[in-house]
Amino acid sequence: MDTAFFQPNTDFSFLGIQHVLVVLFFLFAGMVLIRYARGRDKPTQNRLFFYLAWLVSSSIIVWTLLKWWIGPFDIKEDLPLHLCNFLALILPVFAIYRRFWMYEILVFWILAGTTQAILTPDLSEGFPHVNFFKYWLEHAGLVVFIIYATLIYDMRPTVKSIFKSFGAIQIYFIAMIVVNAFLGSNYLFISRKPDHASLLDAFGDWPYYILAEELIMVPYFYVIYLLLKRSSRVRSKELA
Repeated sequence: MDTAFFQPNTDFSFLGIQHVLVVLFFLFAGMVLIRYARGRDKPTQNRLFFYLAWLVSSSIIVWTLLKWWIGPFDIKEDLPLHLCNFLALILPVFAIYRRFWMYEILVFWILAGTTQAILTPDLSEGFPHVNFFKYWLEHAGLVVFIIYATLIYDMRPTVKSIFKSFGAIQIYFIAMIVVNAFLGSNYLFISRKPDHASLLDAFGDWPYYILAEELIMVPYFYVIYLLLKRSSRVRSKELA
């Protein structure tokens, strides 16, 4: 298609103006949404949560369909199996049922994994390419979504949640090993690191960066747990 949405470009750069502006935009939008939701009744809060889930999820659904329809669609790269893609795809399930065990898993997966994707994006296409919109709606949307659940529904993980989430990611990790072996793909970046600069570069080459991730994951989750626990105390003082 001869439109700016699909014309290749390499306008996006790490910590460039587009990177900074899009992060600030979603930070502001998330604050406005959560502030608005706090003053509404429960049914309205639930509807906003559901709409947000589908907005983020639709970014993956539409992007995958576009890749399949317009091409080229590469089964080794374009299935929604990278962690953030998979998370975005299943958000509506959590938005409907809002089970705490789902939150326990999602909160660490999103805040640990997706935050890295926001800080060091695996992206080259800049505005207004479709990949730019898909990437930021997906990743920044995931963070806004889980913070919404944390603050509006007053959900907080426990210490046990750390190990539940860690165990769940091991299951997903094993599943992606099988998928990658079958397809010759690199989902979850198990076979090699992302092509763009990322925090994984600090952990050495394959397989050392995988071992490093496994070693730091529980301590990293614990830091997130402490931050959320502190936010709960601050919130309690505000309501007192």
